[in-house]
Order: sequence, then C-alpha cells, then structure tokens
Amino acid sequence: MGTWGIGHFENDSAADFSGSLDDAAPGGRAGLIRAALLRAAEGEDYLESDEGAEAVVAAALVAAQCPGGTPVTTAYGPAEPIPALPVELRPLAVEALDRVLAEESELAELWGEGAESEAWRQGIRTLRAVLVPVPSVAG
Repeated sequence: MGTWGIGHFENDSAADFSGSLDDAAPGGRAGLIRAALLRAAEGEDYLESDEGAEAVVAAALVAAQCPGGTPVTTAYGPAEPIPALPVELRPLAVEALDRVLAEESELAELWGEGAESEAWRQGIRTLRAVLVPVPSVAG
C-alpha cells in the first residue's frame, strides 16, 4: 500500500475508494460506504490493509456527518457530494474501526512498526469518538 501520511485518506487504497465513490451514481454512494464498513466489521479472517483503509475512509465520511465531525476537505477524498448517510451506519463504522485497530488487522500491524504509529492510532480513536454518541443525562 502506498502511503504518504497518517491521514485517513493519505494512501492509495483510500484514494481509490474515494474515486469509486465519485464514479458511482449519487444514490449508490451510501451503499458503497455501507459495504466497505460491512467487509471490515463482519469479516472473521485477517483484515487486509486495502479493506481496512476503505473502512477507515467510509467511517471518516460517516463521522463527517455527525455532530462534532470534521468535514472531509482533502484532495484525496471524494470530489462528489456524499448524500446524507443513515444514522445506523454509525455503530457499524465503530465496529469497523475496532476491527482496523485489532490484532488481526494488517493496517494495525503495518502502523505498529512505524514511528508515527501512535499518531495514526489516535486519529482512528478520535474518529471513533465522534461516531459514538454521548449519552444524555436526564435531569
């Protein structure tokens, strides 16, 4: 995997997935995002780096639409608008990110060897925190 930074979109697989989203019909983009999250979250085998990178991008796009989410403004992200995504993608995105950080993940393994490992992991944890709703306190 060609990687040029620790950002969610700063690798070949992420940029390719963003391109696939741009090539899809507007009504099909949410389905591609859901499929990427499902591949990561529901897989039982070793999570390959390409699938992990796609799941991170998909989760970042879901998180961008959450309260406190960061808009995707990188040139490597989708150029075409992402429609409003279903709220039920949020827990699926959390599951996918948990799998990306797990022991059976090639991305976690690859980043575990680098000097920027902790910064990459913190970026994933920050993304995850946006996706997990804060429980409201009844008063």
